[in-house]
Amino acid sequence: MINRLTTLYQLQLIDDQLDELEELRGDLPLAVNELSGKIQATKDQIDVKEKEKKESLEKRKNNEEEIERFKINLKKFKAQLYQVRNNKEYDALTKEIDHTEESISKFENENIALEDLAEKLKLEIKDLTPQLEEKVEELKIKEAELKKIIKTNEREEEKLRVQRDKIAETVKRNDLNTYMRIRKALAGTAVATINRGACSGCHNVIPAQRQIEIRQNKRVFTCESCGRMLVSAEISTTAEEKI
Repeated sequence: MINRLTTLYQLQLIDDQLDELEELRGDLPLAVNELSGKIQATKDQIDVKEKEKKESLEKRKNNEEEIERFKINLKKFKAQLYQVRNNKEYDALTKEIDHTEESISKFENENIALEDLAEKLKLEIKDLTPQLEEKVEELKIKEAELKKIIKTNEREEEKLRVQRDKIAETVKRNDLNTYMRIRKALAGTAVATINRGACSGCHNVIPAQRQIEIRQNKRVFTCESCGRMLVSAEISTTAEEKI
């Protein structure tokens, strides 16, 4: 049982060191992820606006072609006015002329709106571009900082992970599952010691009788307040010496 408790606490000691290395990175990993998301969102905005601007320019070009076609027809219809033989032909031609002029006016007005839209999108893209460049530059800086921290602690972290894997292999599966569950729930310490009669994890007092039982190292006890596994000072000392 002593070995069982010792390996559990050894595992906690290794995880404590890994947690410390993780803390050195601070909020950089989160900041990098957030910036990457913002950069992608800004790129998507620019892409949408570029596409809309391109479509508006293409639409204007098509409209210009239609306007030119209608103008040719209008010129033809007006020339035919001098060749009409009766009121019926005259009315039909004037109707075609009116319709053609309305179509030309419609396309010209649409082109004005499309030109305004293209200019508006151009300005919006112009405003977004420096924002994107600024975010990209900021991301480069934060990635460099994070890479530097990771590189500095790379050897130590790798050594600890290898050590952790070896220790984890010697921990009973049920104990390991319980350990990982507590560690996840409490975001860190899963195995605590008794410090001045209290759990070192939550600082709640451990009943005197339970302290005696814990010091006997005959089974795994948990804190009634926080649920952490508890080990005696003897176990913690032994584990520390083995690390």
